[in-house]
Amino acid sequence: MNPRSLYIHVPFCLRRCAYCDFAVTATREPPIDAWLDAITVEMASTVSRLELDAPLHLDTVYIGGGTPSLMPVGMMAKLRERLAGFAEWDDRAEWTVEANPETLTPALANDWRIAGVNRLSIGAQTFHEPALAWMGRMHGADGPARAFDAAASAGIDNVSIDLIFALPSRLGRDWGEDLARALALRPTHVSLYGLTAEQATPLGRWVADGRESLPAEESYESEYLQAVSALTTAGFEHYEVSNFARPGLSSRHNEAYWRHESYIGLGPGAHSYHAPVRWWNVRDWSEYRSLVTGSGSAVASDEIVDAVALDLERIWLGLRARPGLRVTGGPGGVMLSSAQRALLADWSGAGLLRVEAGYALPTAAGWLVLDRLAVELSDKSEMVAT
Repeated sequence: MNPRSLYIHVPFCLRRCAYCDFAVTATREPPIDAWLDAITVEMASTVSRLELDAPLHLDTVYIGGGTPSLMPVGMMAKLRERLAGFAEWDDRAEWTVEANPETLTPALANDWRIAGVNRLSIGAQTFHEPALAWMGRMHGADGPARAFDAAASAGIDNVSIDLIFALPSRLGRDWGEDLARALALRPTHVSLYGLTAEQATPLGRWVADGRESLPAEESYESEYLQAVSALTTAGFEHYEVSNFARPGLSSRHNEAYWRHESYIGLGPGAHSYHAPVRWWNVRDWSEYRSLVTGSGSAVASDEIVDAVALDLERIWLGLRARPGLRVTGGPGGVMLSSAQRALLADWSGAGLLRVEAGYALPTAAGWLVLDRLAVELSDKSEMVAT
């Protein structure tokens, strides 16, 4: 089947944040036209290489980064026009664009809405000025409110907000206050990210050198559970490990990933999956552009998702999001061994998981140890997909 979801990566940022391990290039003059040319070539090449029926009819489009809000007015319409021969979507599709508060203006938001964008993801991270400065963020504590105002003035009312928890305690950030300020903006969706120190990032080097330390595991767990309580009390559905949505407003694009559906990713570092193959692009912008210009492809590597890997992924993806892992057989379900059913019963007794209406779904406490649960369940596998 043709993929029905498309991800496009904008690799440019004004600066790299201290914790960022994404495929980004820091620049104050992003080469947007060159990026647009490369994305167009890669899309054409991908459709041809996979022998897909063009144009693809898309249900979701997601423009991520980097900082897509560095794109000038008019560029989003150009992108859609360039892709029209290879992919099309209408107003029923979910079209999400990420934006940083300091670069999302009312004019840009309005331009996006006219092009067809109907969902925004705002990278707030925190409202605490010292923490923002430590991260390298540029928007200030009032930036998220201005971004939400810009979205509202453009008529875009489906707006998600990103928040980071488990910051170093020495910064003095009040996590409860951050949650309250985020809720005051009336987002339709909230995504949480626990701070990690990836080796190649400035934060990773600070931690390795002893110049910075991350909170203890107990603090990480406490802040996560605090957020779960605050957001569900406010009426959000906790529909995935790190994601909360107003009823009916979950991220359809991300749900396509979690359902193990095919998708195409364009741009530096982007991943794609078209069963049974998964592949990913080189991360460096200059290398990506050179490869795509020369051959139409910037694939760094690929893998075949064999039966063993598929079983583990089916377990992990099933456990990470509602409605959960279907354990009653039937289309899309799995048949569990007696050892696996005993393990589910043990987890249920420990308060890590619920089995309801034929689906196994972790509790918030269970989601904190999701990787361990998935591996343990897979290790006892005699599971056969149905």
